Order: sequence, then C-alpha cells, then structure tokens
Amino acid sequence: MEKISFNQHDRAMMARAIALSKQSGAAGEYPYGVLICRGGEVVAEAINRVKHDCDVTRHAEVVAMSAAQKALGRTSLDDCVIYASAEPCVLCSYAIRESRIGRVVYALHSPHMGGLSKWNVLMDEGISRTMPEVFAPPPTVVAGFMALEAERALFEWNRLVWIAMKKRGLFVTEAPGSMKTQEPGLPRSLQAELLWAPLRRNFFDRFGRR
Repeated sequence: MEKISFNQHDRAMMARAIALSKQSGAAGEYPYGVLICRGGEVVAEAINRVKHDCDVTRHAEVVAMSAAQKALGRTSLDDCVIYASAEPCVLCSYAIRESRIGRVVYALHSPHMGGLSKWNVLMDEGISRTMPEVFAPPPTVVAGFMALEAERALFEWNRLVWIAMKKRGLFVTEAPGSMKTQEPGLPRSLQAELLWAPLRRNFFDRFGRR
C-alpha cells in the first residue's frame, strides 16, 4: 500500500468526495461520498442510497461503480481510480476487486468495517491467483489521504453524530495498529499480466459479464 502518493488531481477529487459525504449525511444517509475517475475525468459520483432505495446494498461505492460501468458500457473498470471519503467496507471492497479498479484512494480508516484494515479484501492475492481470468492483481491503495479534512467535514456536518462515531472508533484518522503496510500485489510476472489484462476484458468478460 502506498503510504502517501498524490497530486493536485487527487486532492481535488478527494475534496469532492468529502463534500459528497456531507451531502449524504444531510440527505439522511450515512455520510459517504465517492468518485470514480478515468484519465483524469470524473466518470461517476455518488452518495449512499440505502435509505432512499430501501436497499442495504446501495452503498456509495456500489452506486458509483454501477453508474461508471453503465457510462463506459463494460463491467471492467481496470483503468479507473475510485476516491472514497472513508475506507470501503467488505461488500464494497469485493465489488472493487471484481470490477478490477486499479487504484483506490480513501480518507478515513474504518477499523471495524473496513475491507483493508479489518478484513483484507482489497489486497488479497489469493482470488487473483486462483481466478486470473476474472480478478486482476490487487489495486494500488492510498489509505488515510486527507483524513483530517474528512474528519473536519463530518464534525461540521453533525457534531453529535461524529462524536458518537469517534467514541466508538468507527472512523479514525490514523491507520489501525493491526493494519500492516503492504505493497500492491504483483502479478506472477509483468509479461503474464500484460497477457491477462486484455484477455479479461476482450474474451472472458463476454461470458456472463456483458
């Protein structure tokens, strides 16, 4: 996992994700905001839709991924970056892996629900080794990026709710002690990955994924 690797585009996109998290909270949803970008352009953005859609699977990451896939006309988001105001949960992390998003940038850590710091789905290499026709190697992960700004935004949105979240340790600005620093998973060889990547999108994805 990258400790810190960012540019002005990353900062602008995360600022937008944090602003969306405040909108999500104001809409009566849990305060999450997500953007998906490709080639420096925003493909999709979303807030939580659980309450509005009466559907517990409508997390902001899932909503954004669904919109991005429809916008691009394909299930594979391997050339995209996802920005999230907080660490994706296990549900969202699995969807990120199956959609093959290549880079994940998030602000607040989620030590009790996170798909990296609690259950390491984002960086798990077993699924990509076992099913390389479906799963790409683990994405690059930038964790804790602009976490203080995300914390401040939620405090400004609803101080009482944020204090309760903080007291329970649901979101933290520092990486949990049990969270190991990891490098992005490397394919067995670069040559092998150069072969698998086009095969996934142009051949295997035609079976039940388009």
